[in-house]
Amino acid sequence: MRCPFCGAEDTSVVDSRISEEGARIRRRRRCVECEKRFTTYETVELRFPQVIKQDGNRVEFNREKLYTSFARALHKRPVPTGQVDAAIERILQKLLGSGVQEISSRTIGEWVMQELYSLDKVAYIRFASVYRSFEDVGDFQEVIREVQSSPQNGDGPSS
Repeated sequence: MRCPFCGAEDTSVVDSRISEEGARIRRRRRCVECEKRFTTYETVELRFPQVIKQDGNRVEFNREKLYTSFARALHKRPVPTGQVDAAIERILQKLLGSGVQEISSRTIGEWVMQELYSLDKVAYIRFASVYRSFEDVGDFQEVIREVQSSPQNGDGPSS
C-alpha cells in the first residue's frame, strides 16, 4: 500500500485488529521510507444484484427503499426495531446469497410480504394493498380472509 505521506509503495503492517462488530479489519502500517505510521481499514465489498422493474428497466438495488417499505407498512405498529432489522437482514442475505446478477422487483416484494406476514398481519395487509394494487374493499376482504384462515405461525401468505 502506498504511503500517504511520502508516496513510497513499500509499507509494512505493524498491527491488525478485527473491529468489535467483526465487519472490518483495522491495520496500523509503517512506511519503510519515511517511517511514519498510518491506519487503514479493510472491509468486504459485496455487490447486490440489479433489480428488474415491472416495466423492464434495470436499476441498482436501493437498500433505503427496503427500509422505507418496512417503515411505511409498520407505521404505528407494535413491532420491536430489532425484529424489523432482523427481517430486513434476512432479505439482504437472500439477495446476496442468491448469486444472481439480476433479480425481479416482484421477487423482492414477495420476500418483503413474507417477512411482514410473520411480523405483523396489519402491516402485511397494508403492504399487500399497495404492492398488489388493491382497487376496492373486496380486495382487502380477500386478504383479510386469507390471513384469518391461515395457521397462526404460518410461514407466510400464499402468493
